[in-house]
Order: sequence, then structure tokens, then C-alpha cells
Amino acid sequence: MRAYPILWKMGFKLKRLIVTADDFGFSSEVNRAVIQAHREGILVCASLMVTAPAAQEAIKLAREHSTLKVGLHLVLVNGFSVLTKKEIPDLVNEAQRFSEGPTASGFRYFLSKRAKRQVVQESEAQIETFLATGLKLDHLNSHHHLHIHPTLTNTFVALAEKYHIPAIRLPLQGLRTLNWKNALMAAVMLPWAINLRHKLRQSGIAHNQEIFGLYETGAMSEETWLRLIPKLMPGTTEIFCHPAVNRLTCPEEPKCTNQHVEEFKALLSPKVRNRLIREKVELASFSDIAG
Repeated sequence: MRAYPILWKMGFKLKRLIVTADDFGFSSEVNRAVIQAHREGILVCASLMVTAPAAQEAIKLAREHSTLKVGLHLVLVNGFSVLTKKEIPDLVNEAQRFSEGPTASGFRYFLSKRAKRQVVQESEAQIETFLATGLKLDHLNSHHHLHIHPTLTNTFVALAEKYHIPAIRLPLQGLRTLNWKNALMAAVMLPWAINLRHKLRQSGIAHNQEIFGLYETGAMSEETWLRLIPKLMPGTTEIFCHPAVNRLTCPEEPKCTNQHVEEFKALLSPKVRNRLIREKVELASFSDIAG
């Protein structure tokens, strides 16, 4: 499916698709799904949570599968920190766990300069932890897309420049896949995403032009893929998902337990692969568009 690189270099606007699995390192079930979907399916990239329980296993697997492009999934909410509570007291509890709510966290970072400074400290610690693995850093994004928050946009762009990170995810999903259930999300996220796009363009940091998966979070099944693929536009789109080989327990959302497996199956689906071929979609990584 990488049949068109010469045409791309000549200026023809082809459909490029970056397929990313988020939460790499969350558990062995997730890690195994990432590797199998990369070896046997359409998965190109994975976003690593360096503080997650199975992060070391994920790092080992990534080293063994060098064609898998791995980026950093920065965790500043609903997860664990690298730094201790003594170092970032406004961000985590004694167990070094962030708060569960991205909205509340965004407000806290907006209202407190001290908390925002601690966000920078923790983000740098996570980036340096990733770099210490020896893996090539393909891209940067964040858990629950917190980097789209207008309070943090400049911070993330500055970090990408400081650490020479080639690409950042742009969580911008257009209105043609919108339904009424997503209206509030779109009203909040679209202006923020457009602001981030402006900052990325100013800084010359590579990014996808559009993303699918925001409105379909927790529902990237085979059926969803087959519905979205015909909507891909010329240029570079990212589709992100959350696969696992077995059921996961999600305390904050019990209904999600089966969906991780369905998302894994979709990445292996012959119907999905054939539809991508029929639509002349080329699989790519962030490194490809940054190069």
C-alpha cells in the first residue's frame, strides 16, 4: 500500500493515512494488540505512555519491531507522572496520579501559573524518559488530547522545538463526519484545533491535516472504518484507535470493555485493507510527512 511515493514527491495530492494506536504500554493486552496489528494488519504507529504499567514491555517490543513507528503519548491527566508529588505538588497525588478529568485539569492549568510551570517540568521529564529508551521519536500527542487546550498549545510547540520532535498530532476532525451527539465536542475542539494548526504552521512542525477518531472514540470497529474510509480527503489524515487482544477493565467507563477487542479486529480486517486499496490510500507515518 506504499505504491505512490514518486507521485507524492512530484506533487500529486494522494490520500495518505497514518494509523495510530494510542495507550501503548497501558497493559500487556494492549501491547500484544499493537504488535500483531502492525505485523499482520494496517497499524503503522503507536503512541507510548512512558509511565503506564506495561511501558517497559512495550519498549522491549518496539525495539524488537523496528518498523513500528513510536511516538510519545504525554500523560497529564488520568494516569501517572514521572516526577514525584514533591516536585509537582499541584498536579498529582501521593501515588503520582493525575486527576481523572481533562476539563478540570485544563482549568487548573489556565488559572495557576505554578501548575503550568509544573506541566512543563513533567512534560520534559516524560520526553527525556522516552528519549532514554533509545527509540526514535516519531511524533508527539497527549492523553485526552490535552495539548489542544489553548493554555498549553504554546507549551507543547515550544517543547517540540526544544527537543527536535518532528511532528505533533493535530486533533482536527471536520464537520462531514459530525452527528448531533458530537456537536458540543466539535464546538469546543474545532476552534482550539484551528489555533493549534496555526501555531504548528508558524513553527514548521509537521502534522496531519485531519483526524478521524475524535467523534468515534471507543467505536473504531470494522463498520466504522468502512464508513470513514470513503470520506478520506487528499493529503494526510490520521486515524487513531485503542486496540487490545482481550477485554479490558475500564473503571471510568464499564461499557468500553468489549470495544478494545473490536478495534483490534478492525485493524486486521481484510475488508478494511481492501477498502483502503480500492480508495488508493497510502499508509504512512509521521516521520514520512516530516521528512
